[in-house]
Amino acid sequence: MTRIPHGTPGEPDPLRALGLEQLRRRTSMKWRAYPEDVLPLWVAEMDVPLAEPVLRAVTDALALGDTGYPAGTAYAEALAGFAAKRWNWDGIAVERTAIVPDVMLGVVEMLRLVTGPGDPVIVNSPVYPPFYQFVTHMDRRVVEAPLGSGLRLDLELLADTFRQVTAAGGRAAYLLCSPHNPTGTVHTAAELAAVADLAERYGVRVVADEIHAPLVVPGVTFVPYLSVPGAARGLSLMSASKGWNLAGLKAALALAGPAAGADLARLPEEVSHGPSHIGVIAHTAALIEGTGWLDALLAGLDANRRLLTALLAERLPAIRPCPAEATYLAWLDCRALGLGEDPAEAFLERGRVALSSGLPFGTGGAGHVRLNLATSPEILTEAVRRMATALA
Repeated sequence: MTRIPHGTPGEPDPLRALGLEQLRRRTSMKWRAYPEDVLPLWVAEMDVPLAEPVLRAVTDALALGDTGYPAGTAYAEALAGFAAKRWNWDGIAVERTAIVPDVMLGVVEMLRLVTGPGDPVIVNSPVYPPFYQFVTHMDRRVVEAPLGSGLRLDLELLADTFRQVTAAGGRAAYLLCSPHNPTGTVHTAAELAAVADLAERYGVRVVADEIHAPLVVPGVTFVPYLSVPGAARGLSLMSASKGWNLAGLKAALALAGPAAGADLARLPEEVSHGPSHIGVIAHTAALIEGTGWLDALLAGLDANRRLLTALLAERLPAIRPCPAEATYLAWLDCRALGLGEDPAEAFLERGRVALSSGLPFGTGGAGHVRLNLATSPEILTEAVRRMATALA
């Protein structure tokens, strides 16, 4: 019988704070998309209470009636402080930041600044499905450059793709997912510097989605794209949303490299009206005062990754989990199970556990599922038990 790992000293593990009965009272997408007999481990919501500093900041704002429009640079200053302490990076210039409604809407606005209708946007599949949806809906063309060996960036393929899409002299952008969703790959400084070099060589503009940056495995270093040599023309989107489970409190920041400030300055003024003022307050509090809570979460997630590996080895040894270095998502190769291109369907229908289908993640997604680790060890254990019953 697999043992559930014990927590670590310090702040309590937020993944152990809420039971299934409490979680089922939630009305967000994760807990309302499926019937009550289904255990949901799909969409990127965490089964945690709010960090106390965030709860206090939001409660104080509500008590004051401070529910107007966002203003000021407190969020950008908080992120700059967090980046300096967490990533040893002091490259966030507040004057080259802008508040945007959330990361994906920020991605859309950045792509609008550097591309036009019909222009290509390169992505590394398998990748977060909204990359396809949002880019297509804004009348740009998605071009895949699939991940290579070990689910890392294939720099040779990326160079070939950059060369092809710019051969006629048009504009192109590269939408970089860093850390990568769904694989949890953390790109190295050398890899990102190579990306920047290729982007400069072929005139491709890089827009980096770095929303999972706070969620790296202990001992692994996240490298901001804008911190590497040659990335001065890059644009980045960051947020406290994923790290502190604040998806319902909308806010994110767009960052421009030193040579991209003029591009960011062209951002329409009305974009800044989209973020929630309460969201900005919550994200700011998380970055300044919520690092102890984050560290406890990271320890809990690390324990859950090890638990999942053990559970799969015991109950479903044919499944191969990707060794993730970041995020709270597990990318599982289920092709050996013989469940076809969409094993998530079988796990749902036969096991009553909801996972994300790999198909919407693009090339490389067939036969895979994405599992959300950000839950209690007990729920994770029950989920794997249900997955195993789907094969019985």
